[in-house]
Amino acid sequence: MNHLPRGAAAALLGLSLALLGTGVASAAPATPVAPAAETARVRLELPAPTGAFAVGRDTLHLVDKSRPDPWVPQAGARELMVSMYYPARPGGGRTAPYMTKGEAQAFIDDRELTDAVSAKTLSDTRTHARNSAVPVRGKFPLVVLSPGFTVNRSTLTLLAEELASRGYVVAAVDHAYESVGTAFPGGRLLNCAACDKIPPGGYGVVPKGRAKDVSFLLDRLLADKHPAWRHARLIDRAKIGMAGHSIGGASAATAMAGDARVRAGANMDGSFMEPVPAKGLDGRPFMMLGTGDDDRSWVRDWPLLDGWKRWINVTGAGHFTFTDTPVLADQLGLLPPEEPLSGKRSQEITRAYVTAFFDLHLKGVDRELLNGPSADHPEVVIHKKG
Repeated sequence: MNHLPRGAAAALLGLSLALLGTGVASAAPATPVAPAAETARVRLELPAPTGAFAVGRDTLHLVDKSRPDPWVPQAGARELMVSMYYPARPGGGRTAPYMTKGEAQAFIDDRELTDAVSAKTLSDTRTHARNSAVPVRGKFPLVVLSPGFTVNRSTLTLLAEELASRGYVVAAVDHAYESVGTAFPGGRLLNCAACDKIPPGGYGVVPKGRAKDVSFLLDRLLADKHPAWRHARLIDRAKIGMAGHSIGGASAATAMAGDARVRAGANMDGSFMEPVPAKGLDGRPFMMLGTGDDDRSWVRDWPLLDGWKRWINVTGAGHFTFTDTPVLADQLGLLPPEEPLSGKRSQEITRAYVTAFFDLHLKGVDRELLNGPSADHPEVVIHKKG
């Protein structure tokens, strides 16, 4: 399990770079199979969601005027960018782009990946969500998604679309100044100012800040008057969950500890930089989905999870298995050999187990998948149950 994602975000393209200050051994970087000029002609594709609904997407820019940005106070109030995915009516029209060209270029420049892929290739990748699609009628559970440190919310697109297609509203959040490049209004591309400001051993401040971000987001989405999202009526305010990757997953527990509205949480391979409170999570369910490494914080905090709980390991997985990384890397021929799980299997497993968890705890639909071995997913091991 990778503790801190700084540098490891290059795994978006299947490259394993050294992690700073974690004590985790780095793998040798993969060799690109083609120069960027040739790779630019490759069309990357995302697997379609498997649920019954079409998927719509809106983008929100939220400003929390009650607090300054913790990383760049001189910038003013804390800002968030949020992609809202939701069950939509079928329709035509072009689907939304994976990320902006500026975001793609910032990522590639930061990781020195110009010989692996072009910004045009990455930004031209299309999702399966249509901007401003007409929503279906009804009330749906809400799941908040928080990405790993240094990478933006685009890396959780496959999971967001799957959940929306299965009858969830999804809010994928970018936390300002915590990624190497996220587009904000006014032509701004905010970089990872936080990367240079967190001292060794001080990463617990990130989940604390993200928990505040999530509470603010819920306040704005659930407001009785003038909610931040035009389709807020779709949200069943009694059924709210949160999941995230890496430190975003660890932040799910911190958010639950501080906000009783978050009824269930899932951590995809994130060390608990901020420990689970000694009093637990008031009996609310929590799932940990990881690579099989015995992360010390997971061992430490497992007894403190006081509700339904699962510790699930995936054989052959790497830290970024639970994101879009392997799907894109596979198409570029860049999956690290030490991570034998294919892009196809990575996304199938992640989608299956995360949706099963929220189906059980937000919809009350029991999924045997969470109780023991599955013939459809032989790579998955239920390490601990509670």
